[in-house]
Amino acid sequence: MKRNSIFLMVGVASLYFQNVYGQQTENDSIKSNNIEQVVITGNSRPKAKLESATAISTFTAKEIQKQNPISAAALLQRVPGFAVETSGGEVGNNLFARGIPSAGAYEFTQIQEDGLPVFEDGALQFANADNFFRVDNTTARLEALRGGTGSIFATNSPGGLINFISKEGTNDFKGVAKLETSTYGLMRTDLNLGGALIKDKLFFNVGGFYRTDDGIRKTGFKANNGGQIRMNLKYVFDKGYAKVYYKKLDDRNAFYLPIPLTNDLKEFPGFNANYGTYTYNTIGQLNIPQAGGGFFKRDLTNGINPKMDVIGAEFKYDLGNNLSLINKTRYTNINLNYTGIFPAGTPKTAADFASNNGISGNSFQYSLVGNGQLVNPQYVQELGFWAIDKQMDNFINDLQFNYKLDKGNITAGFYKSNWKSKQYWNWSNILTTATDKPQLLNLVDTSLSPNDVGYSKTYNGVTDMSFLLRDSQTEGSLNALYLNLDYSLTDKLSFNGGIRYSNDTYRGYKVNTTTSNLNNSGLTAFYITSGNTTTNYGFSSTTADDNMSVLGNQYTYWRYDVDKVSYTGSLNYKIDSQNAVYGRFSHGFRSPNEEAYYNNIDDLSALKPALTNQIELGYKYYSRTFDIGVIPFYSTLKNLSFTDILSNGRSENKFADTKNLGVEIEGFARLFSNILEVTFNGTIQSPKYKNFKGTNEDGTTFDYDGNFVRRIPKLYFNISPAVNITKEWRTYVSYNYYGKRFQNEANDESYSLPAFSEFGAGTSYQLGKIRFAIDATNIFNTIGITEGDPRSTVDSGSNVRMARPIMGAAARASITLEF
Repeated sequence: MKRNSIFLMVGVASLYFQNVYGQQTENDSIKSNNIEQVVITGNSRPKAKLESATAISTFTAKEIQKQNPISAAALLQRVPGFAVETSGGEVGNNLFARGIPSAGAYEFTQIQEDGLPVFEDGALQFANADNFFRVDNTTARLEALRGGTGSIFATNSPGGLINFISKEGTNDFKGVAKLETSTYGLMRTDLNLGGALIKDKLFFNVGGFYRTDDGIRKTGFKANNGGQIRMNLKYVFDKGYAKVYYKKLDDRNAFYLPIPLTNDLKEFPGFNANYGTYTYNTIGQLNIPQAGGGFFKRDLTNGINPKMDVIGAEFKYDLGNNLSLINKTRYTNINLNYTGIFPAGTPKTAADFASNNGISGNSFQYSLVGNGQLVNPQYVQELGFWAIDKQMDNFINDLQFNYKLDKGNITAGFYKSNWKSKQYWNWSNILTTATDKPQLLNLVDTSLSPNDVGYSKTYNGVTDMSFLLRDSQTEGSLNALYLNLDYSLTDKLSFNGGIRYSNDTYRGYKVNTTTSNLNNSGLTAFYITSGNTTTNYGFSSTTADDNMSVLGNQYTYWRYDVDKVSYTGSLNYKIDSQNAVYGRFSHGFRSPNEEAYYNNIDDLSALKPALTNQIELGYKYYSRTFDIGVIPFYSTLKNLSFTDILSNGRSENKFADTKNLGVEIEGFARLFSNILEVTFNGTIQSPKYKNFKGTNEDGTTFDYDGNFVRRIPKLYFNISPAVNITKEWRTYVSYNYYGKRFQNEANDESYSLPAFSEFGAGTSYQLGKIRFAIDATNIFNTIGITEGDPRSTVDSGSNVRMARPIMGAAARASITLEF
């Protein structure tokens, strides 16, 4: 980076603070007054945070602007109870709620926009929910709920709800325009406009962003390129309102996977841990013949590319006699093109890789695919070139009736969601140098003649051509009835109870496959030029095509029904206008995920919905100078399925129970007449496996009962002090701590993931309606590991391990105009 420039920026701000002191008004504070905030997520009606018996964190548009998160996942790091891995890039990240393990994605939480999911299931294969959402200036606020009523107001969300609420127009025309650049080639522009077309009646809001950048990790191409537009139109009448909206998202994002490090998690020779990646332009094109005819072509520069159209409507009407209804409906269509580089194990020495592929002694020869030059690499790396296409659609309707009581209200609703995901996979393995900016390699056995079987182990750098094809479809038909009661037992004591009955059907199919090769195709696998003579050799001389997958004409169909009840109950005691305590019990479930259905397609009897029970107690204190929330919780989970997809294309297929005891802490303080502000959040927990015994695929047995859950830390927290140097000038430092974790269920200490700390810093200056800001992340270039390689086993005989570090140091500069 240019790390020195970050230190200089922070140092200048700190030096100035020693000489100049000022005061900021509360309206300019980073944190709005929680004592005045109301929340709607996980509630049947808007409710003051102090009166809501839920664990909920809120962020206004101003707070999001001042944090300036690089991704939605980075923003969610500020929510206690959510352990977030942000090392995948802008999208494709993982969130674990309250210690619930999963293969990743957002399996037990739901990301929503305006109270409806961005897509019904946020943990479909290679379709993490954050692939379909971007934070920009069209967002009015974020409400993030953990546990609690999540299972009453949404499906498959016992871990919580993450609701991004959109801006709407008002009588006053308002706009925000932002221009941003960075140390990694970023050029981004954001715009949002809102106002009234007819005063007090018809309102509009429209906005979005466009962005292009090279990526913090150097890919050799535009790592992120695209944007979105969102708009809504709202008509208000005497007894309610009607709103329609539209979103268009077309964005390409590079996805970063594990890279090689030494066993003590230091830099691997030739690989920059902070900025290096195997996802690089020199290996970006794939063009291989198929056993069924034709060629398969793929471009790595497309990365994760969702093309998404969303249209929706919301209608509220007062029926009279204290009864009202609200109906929300949305249709989503997604065409997802996904291309990523997934390491197939650790780097191997050139000799070891040749030996593993049947070449004895020193009879191996490596050459560069690009120019045929003979090379002698110290290490080589086999990489998965994974291509996935998904066509997805989702229709949702949520109809809700609300009856107002003298001391509360009753809400009854019917939720209907139909979704479909049709996907096609085509996976190959390629051979490269184990370095930054990898180069494709060919490998031959010089002890054989070119006509001999097995002479070549590659085809233009490809070691396994289309070894995995998958053509499958999954559909969900979800039906739910729910009832929620809020009632004030006394002026201080209130009750909340809810129940949801879900009757869901999942069905799908897969196309069966066979294996074949190209030996009789007549195509050229490689050629050798000697003097003026060029000799072509067919695929009988190479092993690259020996196990090609071929789609057949036989289909396997499946169906799975879910009939479950979720329920919750709580008491909230408002001690006074600033203090409250509450207690809540909740029971919910998560249906088996898409990969679990596929793995058990011949016999679904082993699958069961994952059942959760949670108990939480909460204390909240809100004042104009200090906020605190302390929420101890205990949770159990049964029938959890493990479905990580391994580098050989197969998947885990294990089942376990878990339990977790923890406490979430969240707070904010304004000190010294608002000169100093401090936000903080943290989680302490002890997630462990229960009833986790069985047999591995190789016939060996395992017993992980009582072990700590993989990849999830026992302690993680964030603290961010900010200094208002003057009314106009603000500077901050952020500190993220992510505790030690175990890479695998066996809790192998030798391969644990150590705790790490990440520092960020920034400063901003408000000049009238223009805001200048600089924000820097990972300013000390920490090598912080969020995960090992869940797709490959650890190579105990090597001093190399695969892991995914956080991004290296980077800084962004922005100018924002509000009008």
